[in-house]
Amino acid sequence: MRPTRRTVLTATAASAAALGVGGTAQAAGQGGGPPATAQSPSRELRALLRELDADRIEATVRRLVSFGTRHTLSVQDDPDRGIGAARDWLLAELRSYAAASGGRMTAELQSYVQEPASRIPTATKITNVLATLRGSVTPERVYVVSGHYDSRVTDVMNATSDAPGADDDASGVAVVLELARVMAKRRPASTIVFAAVAGEEQGLYGSTYLAQQLKAAGTDVQAMFTNDIVGSSTADDGTKDPHTIRLFAEGVPSSETPEQAATRKAVGGENDSPSRQLARFVRDVADNDATGMHVRVIHRRDRYLRGGDHIPFLERGYPAARFTEPAEDFAHQHQDVRVDDSGKQYGDLPEFCDFDFVERVARVDAAALWTLAQAPGTPRGAKILTSALTNSTQLVWSRGTEPDLAGYEIVWRETTAPEWTHVIPAGDVTTYEVDLSKDNVFFGVRAVNTKGLRSPVAFPNPQS
Repeated sequence: MRPTRRTVLTATAASAAALGVGGTAQAAGQGGGPPATAQSPSRELRALLRELDADRIEATVRRLVSFGTRHTLSVQDDPDRGIGAARDWLLAELRSYAAASGGRMTAELQSYVQEPASRIPTATKITNVLATLRGSVTPERVYVVSGHYDSRVTDVMNATSDAPGADDDASGVAVVLELARVMAKRRPASTIVFAAVAGEEQGLYGSTYLAQQLKAAGTDVQAMFTNDIVGSSTADDGTKDPHTIRLFAEGVPSSETPEQAATRKAVGGENDSPSRQLARFVRDVADNDATGMHVRVIHRRDRYLRGGDHIPFLERGYPAARFTEPAEDFAHQHQDVRVDDSGKQYGDLPEFCDFDFVERVARVDAAALWTLAQAPGTPRGAKILTSALTNSTQLVWSRGTEPDLAGYEIVWRETTAPEWTHVIPAGDVTTYEVDLSKDNVFFGVRAVNTKGLRSPVAFPNPQS
């Protein structure tokens, strides 16, 4: 039995209590419980998460720090110091993981020469280190996870002083490597790209090149995460929050066209960009006991005066978001290594990292990436039909091509609610009518496969 306006009014008056629809629809309130769209971790996912290793993460961070500096403009042909030595070590590590993949994973360098530009005084070779784990069912669908392996000190142009970069961003690279190590032995349905990018501190050069190459190839990147400054749970005042990770997700898309802006202004959706749906998905699958983490979604593209490697992906229309520790200690990032007159230690050193915390961040990434890669893709062509003035809502979408696709669900919420609060099973169909006014609530569509895994939600556009 489908929900009606009467049952919805009753549910809303009861603070979004369960709908009276014969037990087939789910509802969640806004009083602190999990969203209605939450997905319980599978046995397979829990087993994967147990393999993530804080000691390996620590070893990666310390190895990257051992190269002295990883500044983008530092030496590239010294085997022991500089960004070139770090690049070669990263490639060797990823190739060692690929060797255990049965041919499913490949590792490579992606290089180009950046001509003089902002913070790049002379032509400089910039190299990303990539590992690609090819999907076994829908390899054309791609998910990207990154960290940046370059580092800096107070003077962003200082390419010779020691720049340990333990938290910013050896921690993020360590997450990427640990995910690659654990996932290389498995068979994701879709393709996952593990990226250690360069040039972030000089202006997002490596990630911009990666995003450009993917876009030029027409790659179907359905999600991208960057891990940048995920190494510590201790704030500058000493307070700790070891079980929270921030996830920055933009509202109005960076790639929005004037036509898309006009639609958004007319019908809303400022809180329903693909990146916001991606952030909700991460909450759904990774804010639970299996990760031991709370995902604090921040409704911003990034922090004030800062930016990260997700931005070039956003600018090219890809859903992307940034993981960052809950409260930063700025004495341990972008600082010369020194001790001041009061005895305070400055510098981005590994002793200020919390490697158990970084492992839990890796669990959040892994839960999101693995579920995305195993679940159906985000539905395409989702529309709300607006050719007639009615008090009901008809949604249409295109059927996915996944062989294990079981059907679809309609989700909805009040326009003032931050999370989806109601789920309606629709079945294996491409159109569904809900006895609710499209003028009063927001709707979405998500796909479900035979294992019960759900895709991110697609927010429908109006179609006359």
